[in-house]
Amino acid sequence: MHVFSLNSLMMTGKQRRALRALAHSLKPLLQLGKHGLSDQFLEQLNTALLQHELIKLKVLENAPNTPRESAKILEEQPALEIIQVIGRTIVLYRPHPEDPQIILPSSD
Repeated sequence: MHVFSLNSLMMTGKQRRALRALAHSLKPLLQLGKHGLSDQFLEQLNTALLQHELIKLKVLENAPNTPRESAKILEEQPALEIIQVIGRTIVLYRPHPEDPQIILPSSD
């Protein structure tokens, strides 16, 4: 096992599966609504990722983008991994920059 470094966000299938398994029991922490991916929402998202590293995000019916479109836009955020988009839920992962809590399986 190794700690996932920020500069190597090339995740293996094994690592993604491990994160999906961890995320399975999580409830969505944030909801993306009619205001879309505003600066305020992105600030909340970054705070949540800093605290939790792995979160679920619910895309509401009134959001301007579909869940897949939102995931595509979110992929452009620094060091952010889209782990899964299922239905209206997006699973996001960003290791803590100084003190990562989630240990991923090695990439070999």
